[in-house]
Amino acid sequence: MAEQSPIRVHFLPDNLSVTAQSGELLLECAERAGVRIPTGCLMGSCHACEVEIDGQGPVCSCITPVRGSGEITVQLYSDPLW
Repeated sequence: MAEQSPIRVHFLPDNLSVTAQSGELLLECAERAGVRIPTGCLMGSCHACEVEIDGQGPVCSCITPVRGSGEITVQLYSDPLW
């Protein structure tokens, strides 16, 4: 079985990037990059940690693993209630 290549995860609007392995949670990648994503339930139910992956739409970062190859861009939301 071939080893998977690292994936570059780029967070906007902070303009920070981190290298991740396939299967690593987006929330964990953000923490390593120094990007703060609000959380609530950590199970994907409350949607407090919702971000948008370019080309894929909104996802809950606490339950969404990094998939694909090359680079993904994650748009962060700003919700003053969280």
